[in-house]
Amino acid sequence: MSMIEIKTNSKVEEVLGNYPDTVRDKMQFLRELIIETAGEIEGIDKLEETLKWGEPSFVTKNGSTLRMDWKEKVPNQYAMYFQCTSRLVDTFRRVFEHKFQYEGNRAIVFQLNQKIPVSELKQCIKATLTYHKVKHLITLGI
Repeated sequence: MSMIEIKTNSKVEEVLGNYPDTVRDKMQFLRELIIETAGEIEGIDKLEETLKWGEPSFVTKNGSTLRMDWKEKVPNQYAMYFQCTSRLVDTFRRVFEHKFQYEGNRAIVFQLNQKIPVSELKQCIKATLTYHKVKHLITLGI
């Protein structure tokens, strides 16, 4: 695991703190998983944690933006969002089939009571954070 510099916008903590108690730990888990995964990827030395569309988001030099959020209109689920014009979600669907629940070509959706398949999700995170280096590969290096 390499040492990476994490640049965090202070508003991210505020957004995470405003999630309902039932959701906050789930979102914090995703956040820690993204940071942990970024630290395991050779070539990533900097991870920017910011807000995009008011949602906690993660950006790397050669990656695609990875967002996560919980929405009040669907209170029993939360999601990781991906650039809808990328091949990310289509590739995740092809490789992992029914391992995840998907929302179109833009998200992996989790139910609040769901056990997350961590190993597979880390592969999705890795493909996202390195997207511009792996987009020429059929399954994005997964």
